[in-house]
Amino acid sequence: MWSKILKFFGKSECSNCLAHQNQVASESVHGAELDAKQMLWARCDVCVEQNQVCKCDQSADDQHLKSVTDVGHNHDGDHQANSSFAHAVINMIGMLIGLGQLSTPYALENGGWSSVFLLIGLGLICTYSTLLLGKCLDKNANSKSYTDIGHQAFGNKGKIILATFIYLEIFMTLVSYTISLHDNIIVAFSGVKLNLPWAKLSTSQLLTILAVLVAVPSLWLRNLSSISFLSFGGILMSAVIFSSVACTAIFGGVKADHKIPALQLHKIPAISGLYIFSYAGHIVFPNLYVTMKDPSKFKKGTIVSFTLVTTLYTILAFMGAKLFGPQVNPQITLSMPPHFIATKIALWATVLTPMTKYALEFSPLALQLEHNYFPSKISPKTKTILRGLVGSFLLLLILALALSVPYFEHVLGLTGSLLSAGVCIIFPCALYTKICWAEISRPVLAMNLVLIGFGALLGVLGTVSSSKMLIESLKGT
Repeated sequence: MWSKILKFFGKSECSNCLAHQNQVASESVHGAELDAKQMLWARCDVCVEQNQVCKCDQSADDQHLKSVTDVGHNHDGDHQANSSFAHAVINMIGMLIGLGQLSTPYALENGGWSSVFLLIGLGLICTYSTLLLGKCLDKNANSKSYTDIGHQAFGNKGKIILATFIYLEIFMTLVSYTISLHDNIIVAFSGVKLNLPWAKLSTSQLLTILAVLVAVPSLWLRNLSSISFLSFGGILMSAVIFSSVACTAIFGGVKADHKIPALQLHKIPAISGLYIFSYAGHIVFPNLYVTMKDPSKFKKGTIVSFTLVTTLYTILAFMGAKLFGPQVNPQITLSMPPHFIATKIALWATVLTPMTKYALEFSPLALQLEHNYFPSKISPKTKTILRGLVGSFLLLLILALALSVPYFEHVLGLTGSLLSAGVCIIFPCALYTKICWAEISRPVLAMNLVLIGFGALLGVLGTVSSSKMLIESLKGT
């Protein structure tokens, strides 16, 4: 009788090898694959021991593992984990480099050469906070975005607060990019005059509108791997700007003999927002993590990306401050000799940079729209059309605001202090502390609390300072 009972359970175990897919698929990718293999092998061992013909054939094994892998890598059905390490690094660097390299010479000259320690320190802090976001994602395989981490840590209230900051940062960042586009395009097209009798717009405004309309189709892209070529374009434009400034120092007839003050403490609050914004990319980093084929390489990619970006910022900051001194413009390209060929190249690179940024900056908002507001039954093609229409409308709204408030350094500083300080420093430390409370050592807990306080201090002081200057500039017009 016992042999019959064992025989029965042996058959039952073998015939139900695929019955545990849901349990296994809920685990992380690598753990799920390992558990799936062990489960299948265990079932087959039972079959062998009971001298039964095993029904756990190779096709069932392959199908089961494929199902587990798909669930682990494909978090939402549309955005598979198909991004390589190179794609992730390109997207991360492309996200970080942009307006920061234009403003760091201005920030360094105003804050003093010793403020470079603040620039480098913020780079280290933002590297650490990015890694914290990756650790939070490791804790819950269902988390796909920054707001999901907020929900995991603090429930719906946390998700709402984070979403508010993220959407505002996206909006203000795109406004800043468009202001930069407006400021540089008129210089790049010097001598060109456009006039529409029915529209009371200047030549610079018309040129900016045309440039933004050219960039609108990029908002219809859905896959981050597809967007990586735009990120590479942004990196290329940044390299061109850096090279152009270097050529100005060597061949442009501008002597790098200006003395940089050691420290201007009263200006630190205003420039801190510019420094923080230079590392603002955290809203996209969780999405990059989720779409990586091998998330274990996220740490390496983060360190490589931030190291390269911080090095470039530091060199360019000193170069620009030494070249132009107190006359340095908040956008370094507008300080360069107007008739020098390198200046014209840099201006064109600056004009093209926002066009490479719109799609990647918009992607977190687009993903949230798809997850939370688009019906789940609609086709991917319809989703693409809807997100494209929403993105196009928002970009036109951003264009209108940018043309109304053309104060680059004040808007950028306010964005960095009011929003980026929270998104890049305060929230990652708070989320990690809450989610991993049971595992955090006292030194790590103390460090996170110090960073939260430091981020809050910079945020408050910078917001007050930038707001005052923006209001004064608006009153003066």
